[in-house]
Amino acid sequence: MATETKTAPITLTEKALVEVRNIMQEKNVPAEYGLRIGVQGGGCSGMSYLLGFDKAKDTDEVYNLDGLSMIMDKKHAMYVLGMEVDFQDGLNARGFVFSNPQAKSTCGCGSSFSA
Repeated sequence: MATETKTAPITLTEKALVEVRNIMQEKNVPAEYGLRIGVQGGGCSGMSYLLGFDKAKDTDEVYNLDGLSMIMDKKHAMYVLGMEVDFQDGLNARGFVFSNPQAKSTCGCGSSFSA
């Protein structure tokens, strides 16, 4: 069973939280789903960020971020510890932005890194 702990290794800015809630409402995401954040192999620098909606699995940690369930595979924590997720809605860029202190290098796309 997924465990729920108090302090999430990742923070979401207020803008990011608002956008996630808007997407959940617009896409009719079921209430039992949470925001899955993690990493996966691939991307220009070797790893890329994973952001989507999912149900918690046995290998997951579940965090409560201002009433929003954030789900993350326990193995991913070391790659994203201290990361902040923001949302930009400007003329030049629109989307989620990842600021990860664990990343040794990143690429121009902003969603790929090496650890």
